[in-house]
Amino acid sequence: MTTLVASTRNYFAELWRAWNNFWFTPTDPATLALIRLLAGGMMLYTHFIWSFDLAGFIGRDGYTPVEMLKSMPGREVTVWSIFDWIGPNWLLWTVHILALCVFACLFLGLFSRVSAVLAYLLAVSYVHRVTPGAFYGLDKANCMMAMYLMLGPCGARYSLDRLWRLRRGDASEPAPSTAANVAIRLLQLHLCVVYFFSALAKIEGNTWRVGTAMWWAAANYEYQSLPLTWMADWPFLIAFFTHLTVFWELSYAFLVWNRFTRPWMIWTAVAVHGGIAMFMGMITFGLAMIFANFSFLKPETVRRWVDPVASRVSLALVGKKVG
Repeated sequence: MTTLVASTRNYFAELWRAWNNFWFTPTDPATLALIRLLAGGMMLYTHFIWSFDLAGFIGRDGYTPVEMLKSMPGREVTVWSIFDWIGPNWLLWTVHILALCVFACLFLGLFSRVSAVLAYLLAVSYVHRVTPGAFYGLDKANCMMAMYLMLGPCGARYSLDRLWRLRRGDASEPAPSTAANVAIRLLQLHLCVVYFFSALAKIEGNTWRVGTAMWWAAANYEYQSLPLTWMADWPFLIAFFTHLTVFWELSYAFLVWNRFTRPWMIWTAVAVHGGIAMFMGMITFGLAMIFANFSFLKPETVRRWVDPVASRVSLALVGKKVG
């Protein structure tokens, strides 16, 4: 009995230690900084696109007027969208331009901690106001990454904040950060939830169960950017890719944590979302999801890829090498 109690106590002690190590081990903020760079650039671009018809999509009397949104069941106008409270177009454009400046600051890493918080609040404001018919997965991916960027030191590397510290003579390496680890872990878990429930939704669809869903996507001219109708002659290939997609999404939450299967999961994510970008015309959504998957890259891997470029940029700008 004493042995059983001691064994149980040791098991829970190890479990608690593993939990703490998973969440609270200080880590190099390189991965979080890379996601800030990529996601910030994506948010700047995608919100800039609204500028081509800003009053129509976001304006108070646009394609979906605010008063109409108020009457929609389950839709409440809240302070989460500042655009619900903006009337004249000159004020709308002023706020929009300021928002683009915030997204640019996040992309460049200028006042990173402040710009990350503002970027999240603004991104949520856009998606809560935008015409419902123009609310896509890209907007959700942007908000997802923005939410976790504001939790950690996303400007510790690859940023103007870092270059400014170098210019002032502070060449010390960014310290390992618990907040950076928490932010990355939350983003990783969020991705696992997204893929798992996406797989469950697919399983409920007949076309996914019988293996024809890929064909209906390929044959849809609305999204097709490259000709894919040749796949009609390869039904087994269609079925293979259909079932492979479901299996990958369903197993992602379990296999991505293992160091042996993680590369397969990440490279499959790149292939799936890269294929969506190339063949279905959803380039920004495909890239945004690939950027989110980069949260599983180790900081040392990120530094091996990005540091040589960052060093050349910093030498050109301030004459000092970034380690």
